[in-house]
Amino acid sequence: MRQVTVAENKEILLDRGQPFFYLADTVWGVFSAAKLEEWEVYLEYRRLQGFNALQISVLPLVHETVADELPFQVGAEGKWDFMSCNEAYFDKAEKMLQMACERGFLPVLVVLWHNYVPGTGVNNMHPEHTIPWEAVEPYTEYVAKRFARYNPLYYISGDTQFENEQVTSYYEKALQTLKRRAPEAVTAMHMGSHQHDIPETILQSADLDLYIYQSGHLTETQSDCYELPEQFMDKTIRRPILNSEPCYEGHGYGNRYGRYGAFDVRRAFWWSVLGGAKAGFTYGAHGIWSWHRQGTPFNNEHFAKTPFDWRVALRFSGAWDIGYAKELFEQHAMFELAPRNDLLVTPYPEIRVAGSRDLSKVAVYVPYSNDVELALNLTAEGYTVKMIDLDRRNVIRPTVRAIFDERGASTSRISMSETNTDVLIIAIKGETIR
Repeated sequence: MRQVTVAENKEILLDRGQPFFYLADTVWGVFSAAKLEEWEVYLEYRRLQGFNALQISVLPLVHETVADELPFQVGAEGKWDFMSCNEAYFDKAEKMLQMACERGFLPVLVVLWHNYVPGTGVNNMHPEHTIPWEAVEPYTEYVAKRFARYNPLYYISGDTQFENEQVTSYYEKALQTLKRRAPEAVTAMHMGSHQHDIPETILQSADLDLYIYQSGHLTETQSDCYELPEQFMDKTIRRPILNSEPCYEGHGYGNRYGRYGAFDVRRAFWWSVLGGAKAGFTYGAHGIWSWHRQGTPFNNEHFAKTPFDWRVALRFSGAWDIGYAKELFEQHAMFELAPRNDLLVTPYPEIRVAGSRDLSKVAVYVPYSNDVELALNLTAEGYTVKMIDLDRRNVIRPTVRAIFDERGASTSRISMSETNTDVLIIAIKGETIR
């Protein structure tokens, strides 16, 4: 069973003292929707692909999908009794976590999605599922006690915007309660897209361990993959950073026609980790997160488009690409890299650069074929350079030329790939790289 902690440098996560790159899949609605035999099929497939964490909402996302099983007893008027947990629901959830942990997965549990919290925009539209203030503490205590043996990482909130003091107070109460009952657990706040502002009381709290963000599903804000980590790195308290909700493969273009594909999730990965979110990354497939079955209702079609059946979404090719990206990250020890786009001479910020402190190792992500000019003399300083075609997974030995200006200062130009795909360039000084 995994035991994840925060590294002393506050930049990465550790699993029993060793660097741990968090690679999660998104299965928010699985507790209420999946059958155990389906869950077993899913777990084995994601294990094969190299995933090591699973993001699950303890409570179903009833504002978007239909819940087959309910977490609380239902009263005479059809309302949930948040003070009376449905033990059968949680028995099944616990069994699902046991199955996941047996296969090496870290459970990542959302305690309270924003639709349950009064004062949020979604709750205002669906007030029938509002958790009373007096139920927040006993419910959170129940969750912490129920799942303690599986060493979960906890997202206290789900999709929150911290709209007002009432919302903040609910999540503060849940955070404090969780940490009191599970002091060793790693905690974070899952926020809505384009969000980096955390209420000061939560930001300063010793109970918060991790910064996570959502680059989200709008085409016009995909640069949040690398822009939001900059905001978190500027905060007064250092914490590890990861992108917990990038664009999902197969998801619609956020109120527009079109769907994200494997290239988009690869781009989100490298934009994020080279942009400073190097603690990990989360993949999502549209149809898996909600455990969708063809023909069942889905309440967010305008924004997200109709989900694929979970069996179809499970086999999207982008999940393999993200598993491969994790292997590259670990193989080349990229935990030591930090954003260095100041080295990029080529005038396209979509090309992302990261380097080690002494620049003995530099990584460059190029989403579209283009020459790349860096403010380093790679040839004179003895760098070995390779380029990886991330679509076909071929290794290319690019042409690297020194460019001198009138003052004798030099840069390096790496010739573009002829594959018309996104590529990762890795340059290491004084070493032959495979």
